[in-house]
Amino acid sequence: MFRRLAWLSLFLMLCAASALAADITGRWNVKISTPEGEIVGVASFTQTGAQVRGWLGPSEDQPIPITMSLKGNKLTIWTHPEPGRNVAFARCDVTVTQDRMKGVIDSNKGTIEFIRAKQAP
Repeated sequence: MFRRLAWLSLFLMLCAASALAADITGRWNVKISTPEGEIVGVASFTQTGAQVRGWLGPSEDQPIPITMSLKGNKLTIWTHPEPGRNVAFARCDVTVTQDRMKGVIDSNKGTIEFIRAKQAP
């Protein structure tokens, strides 16, 4: 009986761990590819559980306001450009892995890739 209970507990813990949101905290290098060409930029995110905040843009001093939704390993980002500013996409949907996020922009008008920036030693 004890052995079954131990196995059940282990199984439930593994299931719970796999259901948790991926951790995207940190700085990311961004590459957007469209038929018109390639755009590079940067992003930075902070995360507490499934609550994610951050920014992205061509550089740190030109951030674009965004909102995000993270569910498991699926991240959706919506951009909110300020008057007079252009953005490369209105929405992107990416799949998160440990150091990389890849997906599509604006319902498949191009691709976007985030690569976690290496921390200075």
